[in-house]
Amino acid sequence: MKVPKQEAEDERQLIAAAQLDPGRFGELYERNFERVYAFVARRVRNRAEAEDVTSEVFHRALANLRRFEWRGVPFAAWLYRLAAHAVADRLQHAGRETELPTSAEDIADPDPVAMRQVEERATLFRLVAELPSNQQRVVVMRFVEQKSIREIAQHLRRSEGAVKQLQFRALENLRARMRRAHA
Repeated sequence: MKVPKQEAEDERQLIAAAQLDPGRFGELYERNFERVYAFVARRVRNRAEAEDVTSEVFHRALANLRRFEWRGVPFAAWLYRLAAHAVADRLQHAGRETELPTSAEDIADPDPVAMRQVEERATLFRLVAELPSNQQRVVVMRFVEQKSIREIAQHLRRSEGAVKQLQFRALENLRARMRRAHA
């Protein structure tokens, strides 16, 4: 994964600043949160666990930032490696198995198709968060919590038709925003 020169230099400077002053870590966090969350969410079973692991990744990153050495590889690659280890630790502790990268090379230089999928999920998470609150709630309940239209209608105290309409509007809204994001 190559990073344009100016973007790479900006990132290198951000990292150096955060290494000197951990209070500057916030911008690195903001730049990378969505992609790390999407990476983790593909590997764990539920949203709460994805949030916990993502939090753990950034906690580890901040704690070990002084040891990070810039080598021209995107900072996200290091975060993905931390995330892969955090997921593996979590799964080992829980006694579960899942598909994880098998070597440091797979993590440091991930498959371009998988990376594109992670980036698309990160964009989708951001776009869902930008939806009007009623549309956002329906999308989260329907596709994240996997509730039926009937369950959502009961929870929101609306008719099933109203929930279907909200879902339709939300999906149309997301499609349009995704097109603009990829334009």
